[in-house]
Amino acid sequence: MKIAVTAWALTGNGSDLAAQAEIAEDMGFDGFWLPENHFGGAAAIPAPLMLLASVASRTRRIRLGTTSYLLPIRHPILAAEEVAVLDRISDGRVILGIGRGFQDSLFSAFDIPVRDKRKHFRANLDRMMAAWQGEPIHHHEGEDILLAPLPVQKPYPPLWVAAFGPLAIRQAGQLGLPYIASPVESLEELQRNIEQHQSEVAGAALPPVQEIPVMRTIFVSADRAQNQSVCNALRQEAGGRFRSADAAVEDWAIVGEPAFVRDQIERYRESLGMTYLIARGRIPGVSHTAQVESHRLLAELAG
Repeated sequence: MKIAVTAWALTGNGSDLAAQAEIAEDMGFDGFWLPENHFGGAAAIPAPLMLLASVASRTRRIRLGTTSYLLPIRHPILAAEEVAVLDRISDGRVILGIGRGFQDSLFSAFDIPVRDKRKHFRANLDRMMAAWQGEPIHHHEGEDILLAPLPVQKPYPPLWVAAFGPLAIRQAGQLGLPYIASPVESLEELQRNIEQHQSEVAGAALPPVQEIPVMRTIFVSADRAQNQSVCNALRQEAGGRFRSADAAVEDWAIVGEPAFVRDQIERYRESLGMTYLIARGRIPGVSHTAQVESHRLLAELAG
């Protein structure tokens, strides 16, 4: 099983993010992941590929991932070009997590009807995959226009689908692509969702999906008081940031001493067949020093 981390301080500054990625790479993590979010002030990440290009310039091994690169709001050929360029400058280290988005205000700002987001997602993805494989993207005066450059990874970088809810999971399964679950669903919900996803893949007569990525908020410390403080902060965050605050923190986050965290990760691996863990940081009130120490302990557990 591979373990990756998300950026734990979203400043929108490429240099700051690259510094975090360097730390993650030195610790031996497999990947460094960025979300996409718009109109969120200083912490907004509207162009994750541009920021990952900065990360690529200062790292050599670590994979570069997007937790949800939003396809419905982008022109598919321009998006395909930008992904290919990032894959080139990183020497084939991109994992493209793709999504539809869920905020009505986002689609309103980009003049996309909310009801059409899944249609745009699928149509844009089809055009991108065809372009990456060298198929003509346009015919002009008898000449085929082809995408250039093409990605290093063939036929294209790994595509994982961020999915929340049965319709999104169905779409991911019918595409035959791995899906990244919402970071606030319980283990039992994840089990049901993965079963549905696998059923949709089989129903589409596609090969079984081997990669099962899971995103969890993780904090590791030998200080029980600090762990309790983190749980309290996450409880408050769930009410203001996530779409659902119904589940207890313990249902969607792994916070505790090293032995406890190790056992919980093993529980997820055995219950879900998890092959790739994305450890989410950015916990309110947790300092850079405390987050780095948590990641150090997590890396030790993984080793």
